[in-house]
Amino acid sequence: MRAAELAAVMAAVTVLLRFLPFLAFRARTPPYISYLGKVLPPAMIGMLVVYCLKDVRPAHAPYGLPELAAAVCVAGLQIWKRNSLLSILAGTAVYMLLIRCLGFAV
Repeated sequence: MRAAELAAVMAAVTVLLRFLPFLAFRARTPPYISYLGKVLPPAMIGMLVVYCLKDVRPAHAPYGLPELAAAVCVAGLQIWKRNSLLSILAGTAVYMLLIRCLGFAV
């Protein structure tokens, strides 16, 4: 397959997967699906936090300070602005600034 054909197939599959729930649950969304829609986003955020902090070694320099500063930045901005994109980008920028520019070696 050529690149254009692959892109077309990927686009078609993406559209199908996006519209499939609406086609399957035309009349009414089952209560279990609604429940999953409420509990899965916080669960995924929790798993992301664990994944991001899994390699932190508080007994060795820099003692997890870059990660802690980035996490505080993300949490603070999320509480203040309620903008996930801003929170994640700012937290990433803080972390990168600390480890790359200020010499906190990880």
